Amino acid sequence: MQNKKKFLITGGAGFVGSNIAFELQNQGHEVTIIDDFSTSNFKNLIGFKGDVVAANIFEEIPLDNYYDAIFHEAAITDTNVHDQKKMMEINVEAFKNILYYAAEHEIKKVIYASSAATYGNSPCPMKVTQMPTPANVYGFSKAIMDNVARDFAEENHDMKIIGLRYFNVYGPGETYKSGVTASMVFHLYNQMKMGHRPRIFKMGEQQRDFVYIKDIVKANMCALNNGKESGVYNAGTGIARSFNDMVACLNKELGTNLQPEYIDNPYSAFYQLKTQADISLTTEKLGYTPDYTLETGIADYVKYLESQNKK
Repeated sequence: MQNKKKFLITGGAGFVGSNIAFELQNQGHEVTIIDDFSTSNFKNLIGFKGDVVAANIFEEIPLDNYYDAIFHEAAITDTNVHDQKKMMEINVEAFKNILYYAAEHEIKKVIYASSAATYGNSPCPMKVTQMPTPANVYGFSKAIMDNVARDFAEENHDMKIIGLRYFNVYGPGETYKSGVTASMVFHLYNQMKMGHRPRIFKMGEQQRDFVYIKDIVKANMCALNNGKESGVYNAGTGIARSFNDMVACLNKELGTNLQPEYIDNPYSAFYQLKTQADISLTTEKLGYTPDYTLETGIADYVKYLESQNKK
């Protein structure tokens, strides 16, 4: 193909990274993945045609190549990890290593995963201009990554460093995430598929900006193709939906009528009651608009999960 390019994806065997890898591969590009496989799985890469380098980027980056862009998806994403030093090393210090690697090898674009966790319980809709108020060290690490990216971009004007604050992502590729980090859509699907009532926190009216993985991949492609300046952007749908809404969607797709079992929330001290992305800047600067609603995203995901169950 014309304009074949080379890309590096850190954490490329993980949920988001593997989906980006296959999208770029399907476009005809050359893709290299680096992953330490601490929280990912090779099964996410069945059918991948590129190179996979096993390494921890906090410790080393055993590559000496030029890439047209780097997608940095490697991170600890488990919000229940309370080892603050470990979280900061893997999320922040490893990110610095990637930025230094990019600068050294004259790689002009780095797109990295930030998070809606930077907002904590901030007012909605959440805007990138708000002061970060993270409720856990994971959100704090992502907020510091955004600071690092801003400062690095100011010192390296020829580089474009774009952060995408992912909201609540669900979809194919998350099967191998640890139990607590997989999406609620995935957990509730499994419960309901077994005929169990879905267990959600009282009274199911907590709201999230649930964003389908295909839209997250689209946001990354928009950042790659349209991102003309460094900055941080929200990656969501712009619409907050309740957990009760999610259960209703799953009941529809599964042909069931299972009513929620409401349980106490053990994480109430640092639990986000509502997330909702203001995506106006993402649309304006990156040309991103989501393709999936909660209904169409869950329909597509359940179709995928049902097909996997038949294998």
